[in-house]
Amino acid sequence: MFELTVLQWVFVIVCAIFIGFMKTGLPSLGIVVVTALMFVFPAKASIGILLPMLIIGDIFAVTYYRRNAVWKYLVGLLPWVLLGIILGYFVLGVVSSAQLKPLIGAIVLGIIILHVFRERFGENFNKMLPQSLWFTAFMGVLGGFTTMVGNAAGGVMAIYLLVKGLPKKAFVGTGAWFFLIVNLIKVPFYINLGLIHTESLTFNLWMLPAILIGAFLGVRVLHLLPQKNFQVLILLFAALGALKLLF
Repeated sequence: MFELTVLQWVFVIVCAIFIGFMKTGLPSLGIVVVTALMFVFPAKASIGILLPMLIIGDIFAVTYYRRNAVWKYLVGLLPWVLLGIILGYFVLGVVSSAQLKPLIGAIVLGIIILHVFRERFGENFNKMLPQSLWFTAFMGVLGGFTTMVGNAAGGVMAIYLLVKGLPKKAFVGTGAWFFLIVNLIKVPFYINLGLIHTESLTFNLWMLPAILIGAFLGVRVLHLLPQKNFQVLILLFAALGALKLLF
């Protein structure tokens, strides 16, 4: 088991609760979790610890939104995502934790900038993006690479699904199935790289109750939160964390 201080345990448990939240309606929490865990664990170790926790949240989300996926948008995207995962696998094989931190910081900042532009321009942002095969290929490879090197493809996938014009439940359901499938595909790659092992899986089991509590709270109380203000704070904290990783 990892040797953590009491404060670090509290920090990680809060991250686990956030994972449950993000899988049941607030995906922008994901970039906070990605950056936060890198302040507790080495960068490469953190992504191996995070992946099984995300899969637990994915299973809960798929169970809750299982009938709302639009499969035609996933079938065309997944081959490109797999290409991005393979590229990310080779990058992870050669970079150190110290080198990975600024890379993740840059990815997170890029996703935040995309999110801000999307919020600022609304439907006009979606209309500026193409519907072509090249757009699907680009978003798929980018999503596969970012999810492989940092479990940070939430923003990329959100933009892809928004361009497709999906209603809210179909948006959440399609995203839930996408991340469950993609995260399961990543498991053997992470095992091969030594990022998932017995010690990390034991740690994940300890986090299971916190993830489930977060998922339950997300379903029950998320609609009561002032989401716009909450989301601004989330993006601000994520940006500060990303800047620290970058510099």
